[in-house]
Amino acid sequence: MTNPFGKDIARRLIHKDVSIAPLVTFRILFGMIMLISIVRFALKGWIHDFYIQPEYHFTFFGFDWIQPLPGPWMYFLFFLMGLTALFITIGLFYRIATVSFFMLFTYVELIDKTYYLNHYYFISIISFLLIWVPANAYFSVDSRLNPAISTKRVPAWTINIFKLQLGIVYFYAGLAKINPDWLLEAMPLKIWLPAKAYFPIIGEMFKDLWVAYAFSWLGMLYDLSIPFLLLKRKTRVPAYQAVVFFHIMTWLLFPIGMFPLIMIGLTLIFFSEKNHEKVLDHIQKWLGLNVVSEVAEVRKNANYHWVTYFLIIHFAVQILLPFRHALYPGELFWTEQGYRFSWRVMLMEKAGSCDFYIRPENTNELVQVNNLDHLTELQERMMATQPDMILQFAHYLKERYQANEVYTESLVTLQGNRSKPFIDPEINLAQVDRSLKHKNWILPFEKAQ
Repeated sequence: MTNPFGKDIARRLIHKDVSIAPLVTFRILFGMIMLISIVRFALKGWIHDFYIQPEYHFTFFGFDWIQPLPGPWMYFLFFLMGLTALFITIGLFYRIATVSFFMLFTYVELIDKTYYLNHYYFISIISFLLIWVPANAYFSVDSRLNPAISTKRVPAWTINIFKLQLGIVYFYAGLAKINPDWLLEAMPLKIWLPAKAYFPIIGEMFKDLWVAYAFSWLGMLYDLSIPFLLLKRKTRVPAYQAVVFFHIMTWLLFPIGMFPLIMIGLTLIFFSEKNHEKVLDHIQKWLGLNVVSEVAEVRKNANYHWVTYFLIIHFAVQILLPFRHALYPGELFWTEQGYRFSWRVMLMEKAGSCDFYIRPENTNELVQVNNLDHLTELQERMMATQPDMILQFAHYLKERYQANEVYTESLVTLQGNRSKPFIDPEINLAQVDRSLKHKNWILPFEKAQ
């Protein structure tokens, strides 16, 4: 027996012809923000500091073969990345540009997990999704040069996949906040907010405990509800105002880089096609150019079925991957097993120290290693609280000094608790294999009473 209701939903969300305008403005905003981000990254000197200066890089598991290009070639790589971002913005050589940007950006992201951020992961995902949609079929250089590709109508799924991806980011960030530390202890906000008492006008309020609790609960409710409020026409405008306010506040209070601008810009895709068409008209008038080509034919019968398999796999991974932490025992924030790639944003205050001792071949004496002989200060700071990075560095020391044994003495503080031993000091890390299995050499976390 057929299900007409299900067919109607599928037609409306997947197959229905809709205006391409939201997809075009999304393409333009994404390309512009990426270009600004890349220029900012270069001007801050981070290409050198993050990818050229360090002697060692903490690669992701399974990607040890990915290493930075030598010297000046990293600058050239970022130049190419900026160029592809520009081409995405104006819709020139779009397919080549999106594939190239995705590969270049993801390559850089995989070089060193020291610099892992949720929004870097998000950018890789969005650039991957842009590969599969015809965002250059209107209001682009490509459509001017080749009118045969022009169209004002596209299948609804080409726009809805971006709404779904943004909804996953928001909703999973909200789910992650449903934990005792965030809701019952107001952690880590009750540590962070008092340090912002210098903030104009409302800064003194940050010293009050109730403000940390209010921010914690409102942040959780915001993340869980905002995708649904943006979908509804009646609540869309106030919901987007909340998006702007939320991200501007987080940008002012915390050092989170370009993430607020990215989310403010890309969340505009939830607005109606009429709004986006007006924006494109204003851009065309502002430029004083006729950037819209004649539409040769609406490609209603374009065959996108083969893309379906890629998208099903992609969103299945997106939905399931954040829950993989349930496969591991112990406190997630302590072990960080399954922490990355799960949209857990600014949920913990964690710091520590980690000293390494090696026993080189043909000696019986343990020798302490100076971490900063091999790592930058940022690498050392990030490594000290992340077990997989501690193990990686131990293996590096094993090879670097031809050591049979590598031990560590580590102390870590989590969510304002007193510092506690982190890694079993009796375990010879040189003999521990890297894997995705539970790291039973992480000492258990006991919260202070």
